[in-house]
Amino acid sequence: MKQRKLRKLKLKKKVNSNRVILSLVSLVLGFMVAFSFRVTRNETNNGKGLTNKQWEQHLNLRNELIDQEEKNRELQKELNAKQEKVRKIETNLSKEAQVFFNMAEDAEKYRMFLGKVKVSGKGVKVTLADGEYDPDEENINNYLVHEHHVFKVINELYISGAAAIAVNGQRISHNSYVLCTGPVITVDGYQHPAPFEITAIGDPNVLSSALNITGGIKDQLVNDQIVFTMEEMDDIKMDPILGN
Repeated sequence: MKQRKLRKLKLKKKVNSNRVILSLVSLVLGFMVAFSFRVTRNETNNGKGLTNKQWEQHLNLRNELIDQEEKNRELQKELNAKQEKVRKIETNLSKEAQVFFNMAEDAEKYRMFLGKVKVSGKGVKVTLADGEYDPDEENINNYLVHEHHVFKVINELYISGAAAIAVNGQRISHNSYVLCTGPVITVDGYQHPAPFEITAIGDPNVLSSALNITGGIKDQLVNDQIVFTMEEMDDIKMDPILGN
């Protein structure tokens, strides 16, 4: 009897032990199944394992994005082309503005040359006076200032860059004439007595150097018994040409 009871007791313990092990295995299996379900759900929520409808929406959005990027590239190319066109237009306008500026500057120079406007600036003043009386000189014209003496000075000043010239305050133009009438000269119909002051607006250094060059106008006039004096001026003013 004792042995039988002992066997039953061992069998009961074994059964209880198996139940504990089975419970533990079931618990582990349950945990694994729950964990696997949670992982699968997370992957689905993260975009893995999308449904057909979700995948189609995702594909459409990606295609729209690609199309938009392509349109942006085309618009950028168009913008670059227009910017280049604007740059060329600006360059042409700048050149035209420079041309107009040069034309206006030239027109002002021509007005000065023609004596149509009042002008002022730096320059030189050349004075031509008759030579001293010489009783031994039979021809008095040999020491008087004549029109060709005045013309020599005027031409040299223009060649040297003078912008405007006047004789005794009277402006000279491109078609002015100078005539000698005894002891006076006539400039465009107006008589002027000696001495004759020829003023010119321009670079004083250039104008004076041109007249003082060895063998130049000054030396020629002195050889003709003409009293030649010259001074540089800081401010010369000239009125427009008289009459029409």
